[in-house]
Amino acid sequence: MVSTAAEGAQNPTHKYDPDFTQHVIDTCGPKTSPRFKQIFAAGIRHLHDFAREIDLTPEEWLAGVKFFNETGKLWAESDGKRNEMHRLSDIVGLESLVTEIANYVQTEDKTYTPTSAAILGPFWSPNAPWRQLGDSIIQDEHKNGLVTYMHGIVKDLVTQQPIPNVTFDMWQASSNGKYDFQDPENQSDNNLRGKFKTDEKGEYRLYCLRPTAYSLPQDGPSWTLLQAVDRHPMRPAHIHLMVTHDDYKPVITQIYPKDDPWLATDTVFAVKDDLVVDFVPITETPNGMKEHTGPGGKATRELELNIVLAPKGMAINAAKPVEH
Repeated sequence: MVSTAAEGAQNPTHKYDPDFTQHVIDTCGPKTSPRFKQIFAAGIRHLHDFAREIDLTPEEWLAGVKFFNETGKLWAESDGKRNEMHRLSDIVGLESLVTEIANYVQTEDKTYTPTSAAILGPFWSPNAPWRQLGDSIIQDEHKNGLVTYMHGIVKDLVTQQPIPNVTFDMWQASSNGKYDFQDPENQSDNNLRGKFKTDEKGEYRLYCLRPTAYSLPQDGPSWTLLQAVDRHPMRPAHIHLMVTHDDYKPVITQIYPKDDPWLATDTVFAVKDDLVVDFVPITETPNGMKEHTGPGGKATRELELNIVLAPKGMAINAAKPVEH
């Protein structure tokens, strides 16, 4: 039996109007898509319950309004180059949680699983250049960077066989902790970015830098929030990867040196055990690989990283995208 507003007022389940939240949800019109209404309704319930739980004051509500206004202002004033809302999603763990939900794959063999996903972050570019296997993504001079020979095989989760023609897209910050479009004085467009295709053996090979840890910007709303909750702004050193093939669920991830001091307290909660890797010393160029002669000279580190992709049919995610 559905209670009326009058009955709800006579038998309240809490000290505030028990019908108010449902009334807000019920104002959705008939053209609202089912998935959007599901998202909107759940969001409103949680938001209203949050306000009730802490007895949110008008002053605190207005402080929140100002906080999000400043977040949008940064985006507008940077001409869209500084995605502060994306960064806020990262430092509260929301992007990492959404990534986990979207990339859940159920397997019977717990010892052989897909490569874990990690957050995309705000620095991916669709304009990364295609490069040949064996090429370097290092275009510009860098201070104290360690040139690294990186290679590996991309394999099928089910058959455990190599996958040819996989797109291996990667990007990283330079040794000063900045990405190319953050650092136009020192870096050219697409420095430390590149897309490669695996060969017939499922192999990729390239030169990059051993990554460097860096701080998130120490200004703006994200920094204000980190200070308010007494947290540091550091990200462990990492390299971003986007590994895709038409027949497989894509893997968007990051990899981290095992000796990085910020692994346990990554400020965006993106580190997972299988993404922690070992950059080992290298003394000579492997057979069949041309020597690195660009900025930084010869490679002094090596990283072997194999990637496991799940066929698209194994992806488990019941939700359908929001209709626009």
